[in-house]
Amino acid sequence: MSGTDADVIDALVGITPGSPLDAIRARRPEARAHAQATYRALFAPETFGHVTAQERFAVGVFVAGLHGAGAVADAYARRLAEGGAAAALSDAIGAAVKEATTHGPYGSYPAGPLSREDTAGPVYRVSATARRALGPRLAAALEHTHMLVFHPRDAAPASLQGLLDAGWATTDIVTLSQIVAFLSFQIRVVIGLRTLAGGR
Repeated sequence: MSGTDADVIDALVGITPGSPLDAIRARRPEARAHAQATYRALFAPETFGHVTAQERFAVGVFVAGLHGAGAVADAYARRLAEGGAAAALSDAIGAAVKEATTHGPYGSYPAGPLSREDTAGPVYRVSATARRALGPRLAAALEHTHMLVFHPRDAAPASLQGLLDAGWATTDIVTLSQIVAFLSFQIRVVIGLRTLAGGR
């Protein structure tokens, strides 16, 4: 996953040209192309704007860790390290994954028939130790990411205040949410293809 030209999902799964999995992916060329284009737009844009490459790959490690997708987390961790991230930052993200891992989804539906499916669950807050290494901006991003992964029904304007307070602009929050959504999709595809390949 070191470049933007090679198909990232192929690299994460270990798909080689002409293999059975390559043939499976080739049946949906538009889906394959769109997934790669989305990866490039989110992780290798021409300009990163206010969401840095380090923040993007840090969120990648965190989301993959929450999903228990070790190979994907390792790939994003390598990109984070290649970008010059300090070991303390990588360690803090690893600690945050351990702190934040849970089961889900949690949340409440609007009052009505679906309310019987309401499920209470923990709302993640980065520990003081991890926060010192992450900084307020990335700490807020991880808390919001956890909300999107485990509390999708509870995501509301009020839940964005922590990001705004930490210096995330509205457009930055949109980018962050797009990154989390894409990662969740990418991880599901990778896990599915690895299962077809007999891997884990």
